[in-house]
Amino acid sequence: MFFYYFDRYYWILIVPAMIFALWAQSRVSSTYGKYSRVMSARGMSAADVCRKILDENDLYHIRIERVAGNLTDHYDPRAGVIRLSDSVFNSASVASIGVAAHEAGHAVQYAEGYVPIKIRNAIIPISQFGSSLSMPVLLIGLLFNYGVLVQLGIILFSTVALFQLVTLPVEFDASAKALRTLDNFQILEPQETKMAGKVLKAAALTYVAALLSSLAQLLRLVLLYGRRNND
Repeated sequence: MFFYYFDRYYWILIVPAMIFALWAQSRVSSTYGKYSRVMSARGMSAADVCRKILDENDLYHIRIERVAGNLTDHYDPRAGVIRLSDSVFNSASVASIGVAAHEAGHAVQYAEGYVPIKIRNAIIPISQFGSSLSMPVLLIGLLFNYGVLVQLGIILFSTVALFQLVTLPVEFDASAKALRTLDNFQILEPQETKMAGKVLKAAALTYVAALLSSLAQLLRLVLLYGRRNND
């Protein structure tokens, strides 16, 4: 299995994907940090903005809670709650308001029956199964030179890439909904909405990076398997 850990495909595919992922994460931190220091003119907190968006969409039943951490914000559809992180909840910055509006956008997606989010939810169990078993199956196949197991491992890993591919339109749409709402309800000034948009675009890059990393790994596995067969 030595060739699996040290091969030219690792340097050609995996390393650039890792560098892009690190850059994307750095971009999120720097962009959020920059606009977290810009307070909105109206002075509404992120939690209040989130509540307003939910109420405007008749989602009165969805609760808003505070959760520990930094940028740990998420919507839990099973519990019917949006959890906003410590750095976001009470903040009136344009960055925090953008993040809160994004999470409210996910709640609206569920309420509207947004098709991509239904597809993503349907493949979550499959991708979790594939993620946990792909590498063990693949490595056993390589160890015992059993091609069927190697192929199965590659197929299992491809479900991870599929999940991340479906995640992209879900995240982009939630951000688009957030920015339209902030503009239509005049929660932020036009210039402030642009700033919030920059934060959400930076965050979207992390999802792009995750997809590229999975695709790079998947392509590497396919190429390694093809080279091994040729040898």
